[in-house]
Amino acid sequence: MVKIIGRKTEIRELLDSYNKNQAQLVAIYGRRRVGKTFLVDEALKGKITFRHAGLSPVDEIGKKNLLKDQLKHFYNSLRLHGMPRGKCPSSWLDAFFMLEEHLQQKDNGEKQVVFLDELPWMDTPRSGFLTAFEGFWNGWGCHRDNLMVVVCGSANSWILDNLIHNHGGLYGRVTRSIKLYPFSLKECEEYFRENGFLLSRYDIVQSQMILGGIPYYFNCFNREYSFSQNIDALFWGESPKLQDEFDKLFASVFSKPEEMKRIVLALAKRRKGYTRNEISELTGIDTGGNFTRMLKALVESNFVDQYYPFGESKKEIYYKLTDPFCLFYSKFLSGVKITDPYFWTNSQNSQQIISWRGFAFEDLCFRHIKEIKKALGISGVSAEYSAWNVSGDANSDGAQVDLLIRRKDNVTNLCEMKFYSDEFEVSKAFYRTMLSRTNRLMEHLPKKHVIHPTLVTTFGLKRNEYSGVFNKVITLDDLF
Repeated sequence: MVKIIGRKTEIRELLDSYNKNQAQLVAIYGRRRVGKTFLVDEALKGKITFRHAGLSPVDEIGKKNLLKDQLKHFYNSLRLHGMPRGKCPSSWLDAFFMLEEHLQQKDNGEKQVVFLDELPWMDTPRSGFLTAFEGFWNGWGCHRDNLMVVVCGSANSWILDNLIHNHGGLYGRVTRSIKLYPFSLKECEEYFRENGFLLSRYDIVQSQMILGGIPYYFNCFNREYSFSQNIDALFWGESPKLQDEFDKLFASVFSKPEEMKRIVLALAKRRKGYTRNEISELTGIDTGGNFTRMLKALVESNFVDQYYPFGESKKEIYYKLTDPFCLFYSKFLSGVKITDPYFWTNSQNSQQIISWRGFAFEDLCFRHIKEIKKALGISGVSAEYSAWNVSGDANSDGAQVDLLIRRKDNVTNLCEMKFYSDEFEVSKAFYRTMLSRTNRLMEHLPKKHVIHPTLVTTFGLKRNEYSGVFNKVITLDDLF
């Protein structure tokens, strides 16, 4: 039996819904390739009565799969699950009626599980899918105490808008929603160990900095290769498996993938992100209702974060690209011609990759705030998090802080992230920089606050006459 890495809470929730003596409509959503289908297959193994997966909206040669194709595919799924041969449905109303008849014929009083995977793909333009699904659930499904319908989708905004936050006929009908997140560092390590990979924590961190903890991407690794060889094979080697993943990722999730990619690649140009108007200027996309929906969809799909920068007015929201895979693609593959099939292995000590590691490690630390708080001993303390940038002027230098943790106990952790292959050594110049940042930050904090300079690094801090500038050190082991 395949071991499921992590997902203990999600499995418990699925089984709890399965064991309830009333109709259940469960919605599972999360980023493409994060393992939604695998979760359902393993947690409900041997319990699924009918399963169907929508056709991708665009096939391998660019042809759109519209209503006729989707209905034919649904009919074929019914046939595979034992429905007698009949006439292919001409509408989703007919298709769901066929499903109702099929389930009634198979009903022996035991629990019936219907698994509809990639549900948003079935909702093609002017297909009437949502109306038909609403009729299926409200008119029939919700009245059957032994029925559990599980729906999945990678288009998070579709699942949220049309099911979980629906204000029409499906309002309040979802009995449980489960958002599936990428693997944490600890889960990445467990995955590699369980599958026989010999990777150090240093390399596991880099794997998440590139691939973002997405199980499918890790599944493409070759046990016989080193970490660097695997990255080369995935992106630059012969028949690289992930070279086209960026395009596929957006085509499978968004109705306007080209515009979404333009926004994402524009956001990759500046680490702090951009305001709504700045994004519009960079991409040439008008700031209308569609633009608002596109930004919302990118945020809900966890490609982008929205935030108010510390120390600035809360009138302007900033949008920042945070998806590791997209950030890596924008840096090394988008508009970049690399002909060396061993580029990653041969460039380990290049300034380009050293610089990338530094920024990618900062992003990884933002994704592991919970572990950082635990290492600081403040898991239960409420806090706000952000980076901080302040411009210099004629009287003072500018300051840039990787991460501020502003705590309710009147302490602010000024965090500096350093990805090094050895212990980090504080130089006299860096010591003075840290003192300057601390002094500048004090100007923007309440008088009752104190600042704790904190180092987050790979292998710890080398003690010298300047190392006392940090009163707390967090290492890679603390992030696992």
